[in-house]
Amino acid sequence: MAVCIGFIGKENSPLFLRCINPSQELQFHYIMHTCIDFVEEKIIQSNKSGSDVRELYLGLLYSSEEVKAYGFVTNTKIKIVIIIDSTNSILRDNEIRAIFRKLHNAYTELVCNPFYTPGDPIASK
Repeated sequence: MAVCIGFIGKENSPLFLRCINPSQELQFHYIMHTCIDFVEEKIIQSNKSGSDVRELYLGLLYSSEEVKAYGFVTNTKIKIVIIIDSTNSILRDNEIRAIFRKLHNAYTELVCNPFYTPGDPIASK
């Protein structure tokens, strides 16, 4: 399913990047930074439209022959990016939204932890 998951902070610094295959981490790190540009463009476009309600799910950000990247932005401007193998055509848009909801809930629980300082890199075992 997902080959890489990344959390990017308000200032576009990576908070967490985890890949299934550690040897491809540099490639996915590059794709994450490419997705940040698309996220910023979509945020600017939504601000220009003048709507008060902002959609948190950004949809498909990047697509290549090998992978597809989807994005999500929280209300606090934390960006979540999921990179999925392109050969997995079974996933539908609502399933990807559900994955983002679960990741967002996990991040919310992390921020509620009194020992975590928001903006610090996320350490996971």
